[in-house]
Amino acid sequence: MSKYTTILFFLFTAFSGARAQQTAGTITGTVKTADGKPAEFVSVTLAGAGRTVSVNAAGHYTIHNVKPGSYRLEASLVSLVPEYKTVDVTAGITVTVDFVLGENSRQLNDVTINIRKAGRYTVLKSDDMAKMPLNDLENAQVYTTVSAGLLKDQSVYTLDDALRNVPGASKLWAATDRSGFGNGSSFVLRGFQLNTYLRNGIPANVSTTIDNANIESIEVLKGPSATLFGSAVTSYGGLINRVTKKPFSSVGGEIAYTGGSYGFNRLTADVNTPLDSAKKLLLRVNAALNTQNSWQDAGFHKDIFVAPSLSYKASDRLSFSLDAEMYAAQGTTPQLFFFNSTVAQLGVNSADKLNLDYNRSYISNDLSMNSTNLNFTGQMNYKLSSSWTSQTNVTSVHTRSYGPMPYMYLLPGNNEISRNVWTIDGSDQTLDIQENVVGRFSTGFLKHRLLLGADFYNYNASVRYHEFMGTVDGQTAADLFDIIPTTGSIPAYYNFDKAKVDSAYANSPADPYPYTIFNKTYISSAYASDVINVTDRLIVNAALRLDHFDFKGNYSPEDGTTSGGYQQTALSPKFGLVYQLLKNRLSLFGNYQNGFTNETGTDYLGHAFKPEQANQWEGGVKANVFDGRLSGTVSYYDIRVGNILRTDVNHPNFQVQNGTEVSKGIEVELQANPFAGFNITAGYAHNDAKYTNADADVNGLRPNSSGPQEMANLWLSYRFITGAVKGLGFGFGGNYAGKALVESSRSEGQFWVPEYTLLNASLFYDAGRFRLSAGVNNLTDKKYWIGWYTVNPQQPRSVNGSIAFRF
Repeated sequence: MSKYTTILFFLFTAFSGARAQQTAGTITGTVKTADGKPAEFVSVTLAGAGRTVSVNAAGHYTIHNVKPGSYRLEASLVSLVPEYKTVDVTAGITVTVDFVLGENSRQLNDVTINIRKAGRYTVLKSDDMAKMPLNDLENAQVYTTVSAGLLKDQSVYTLDDALRNVPGASKLWAATDRSGFGNGSSFVLRGFQLNTYLRNGIPANVSTTIDNANIESIEVLKGPSATLFGSAVTSYGGLINRVTKKPFSSVGGEIAYTGGSYGFNRLTADVNTPLDSAKKLLLRVNAALNTQNSWQDAGFHKDIFVAPSLSYKASDRLSFSLDAEMYAAQGTTPQLFFFNSTVAQLGVNSADKLNLDYNRSYISNDLSMNSTNLNFTGQMNYKLSSSWTSQTNVTSVHTRSYGPMPYMYLLPGNNEISRNVWTIDGSDQTLDIQENVVGRFSTGFLKHRLLLGADFYNYNASVRYHEFMGTVDGQTAADLFDIIPTTGSIPAYYNFDKAKVDSAYANSPADPYPYTIFNKTYISSAYASDVINVTDRLIVNAALRLDHFDFKGNYSPEDGTTSGGYQQTALSPKFGLVYQLLKNRLSLFGNYQNGFTNETGTDYLGHAFKPEQANQWEGGVKANVFDGRLSGTVSYYDIRVGNILRTDVNHPNFQVQNGTEVSKGIEVELQANPFAGFNITAGYAHNDAKYTNADADVNGLRPNSSGPQEMANLWLSYRFITGAVKGLGFGFGGNYAGKALVESSRSEGQFWVPEYTLLNASLFYDAGRFRLSAGVNNLTDKKYWIGWYTVNPQQPRSVNGSIAFRF
C-alpha cells in the first residue's frame, strides 16, 4: 500500500511542477558595471512580489516561478543609486532583462568591499593630497578623510559640522559672508587658524557657510603644506580640501527634503544624465535651498546653492571637465562679543560667567548682509603616454557682499554691552592657473612617481567698510550705536534696527579712517615632488617649491596712491619616509614639512625681512589590518615657527625678526568595523602651543588662536545589511573640547571658553528608492561657546528629519 502511495506522491509532484512551469514565467539576465564587468553581490528585486536574488560572480541572476503580469525590477546595492526596469512576464516563457550600472568596476568594488567588511566610512586613497593618486599607507603626511556616507548617516549638511569627525579640528568662528575676509568659517588645527580654500586640490574659496550638497568627501591634510599647495591657501596647521561629486554614465539622482528646529528647511536635488548617446558628454547638477532661523529672538540665514558639473571624454587620451559653485545668501552675522576692557575690569574670566542672556540676539533681523559667491573651474586631462599624464586647471572665484554687520563689545563690570555696526561693501576675485604633469619611470632598481607643476595665483580685493563716529554718554568711537544693559528690562532693546542705523549714518560724522581693502597679489610658483620606491616596502618622498610673491601694495581711494608693495622669493622643501612593516597593512612614517608667510619691511639696521618659516617634524604609524576591519593613524608632531616679527625693545619704533613659536602634540585616529554593520570612527588630539621668544606681553603664553588643548571625537553606527530590516541603522556619538583661550596676554589677561561635551544621535532607513532619516544635535542641550578674540554662543539642541527619493 505504501509503495503505491509513494508512486502517486511523486507523480503528483511532477505534475504540479510541470503545471507550475506552464503557469509561471522566469526572469533572467545579467548585471554589469559601466565598464562591462560582472556586478557581483548586487541584489535584483521583483517589486511587489517580495522576491530578491543576488547576482553571482559571472554577473548572472535568475528568478523562477514568477506569476504572469507586469513588474518593476530593481538592481540595487546599499549606498548606490538603484537601476529600474519594467518587465512583462508570460506563463512558460523566460524573459531576459539586463542591467548596466552607472558605476564602473573599481567603484563597485570599493562599495562591495565596504559592505562585506562593513566599512562604510573608511577612505584609504586620495588623488589630491599628494597631487597624484597615492594610498594613505604610502603617504608620509597625515590626513583625515570624511566620507559622504558618514555625513549622510550623521544627518550633517554643512562642512562646518562635517569637521567634527576630524581629530584635532575645532571651529573658531562661523562664516561671516564677508568678501575680502571670509573663506568660509575659521577653524583651528595643530594650534593654528585655517580656512577652507581648496576644492579638488585647487584654490576655490567660499565666503559663506559651505554646503555639503555636492561634496563626495572632505580631506584635511595636517601640518605645514606650502610645498605642494603654496602659502596663500594653507596654514601651518594644514589645509581643508573638499572633493566634489562627478558625473556618471547613466540617468539617476536624488531629491530630498529636510525640516528641523528653529525654522530649518532644506530642499536638495542631485540630478545626473548623459547628454549624448555615446555617453561621452555627462552632466550632473547638485542644488540646495536652505532657510534657518536662530534659536535666539532674532537672527536668520537663507541661501541657494547650485553646482553643475559637466564632463566630456573627447578620446581615450583626452578629457575635459567644467565645474561651478554658485551661492546666493542673505542673513544676519553670527553673534560676536569682542573685548573692550581687560579681563580684570570685566570681572570674570570665563564665558559661562558672563552676565549675558543666552537667548537674546541684541539685534534685529533687518540688519542682514547679502552675499554671492561664484566659482568656476575648467580642467583638461591628457594622457601623454602610457606612463605620463598632464592636467591643466583654470579656476576663477568671485565673491560679493553688501550690508550691515553688527557686533558687540563686552564692557567693564559685566553688566553692559556696546552695540556696534559697520557696513561692508565690496568684492574680491581669485584666478588660479595650474599645470601638473605626473609620470612613472624607473632608474635602476628605483621606481619613481614624479610630479612637475607650475602655478599662477592672482588675488584682487576691493572692499570698503562704511563707518560712522557714534557718541554715547560722552564716549565717541567708530561704529558705536548704543550701550545697553545685558539682562532684565532693556527699554532701548529694539532700537538697533536698520532704520535707526541708517539714521546714525546720516546724522553722525563719518569715520575719518575707515577700514578698506584695496590690493592685488600675484604669486608664481614651480614645484616638483618625487615619490620613490626604493623597495616595495621602503618609500622616500622629496619635494621642493620655488615661490615668487608680488604684492602690489595697498591702494588708497582718497588720494589715489598705492603704498607698501614688495616682492619676495621663498623656497619650501618637503621630505618623507615610509617603511611598510607589513605590505599594504602597517607602515612606519616620518616627515619634514614646511610652510611660510611672506613679510615686508626692514629692521633698525635696514635689513629686509625674510619670509616667516614653519617647520614640522612628525613620526608615527599607519595601519589597515584585519582584512580592512581596523585602520588608523597615531602620530607625534613638532612644529617650530621662526622669523616671527616682534617689537625691538632697544628701538621701539622698529621690529626685529627673531620671534619663535612652538606647537607640538599627538593625534590618534581610528576606523573600525568589528562585525558586519557596526562602524566606529574615533579620534583624540592633544596640542601644546606657546610663544617661546616673543614680546614680553605674550612670551611663554598659549596663543588665543590655538584652540582647545584636548579634543576627542567618537561616532558609533550600526546598520542592518541583511534580513527584513536591511538598510535600517542608527548612530550615536559626540565631541569633547577642553577649555580654550580666546584672550591671552599679560596686559589684557586670559579669558576662556569652558570645556564642553556634545552628544549627537541619528536614525536612518535606506530602502532602495527611499531614504528616511532623523538626527539630534547637542542631545543634552548644552550651552557652550567658541571664539577667537571673541565669545560666540552656539546653538542648543536641535532635531531634524529628512526624506529622500532616488531615481
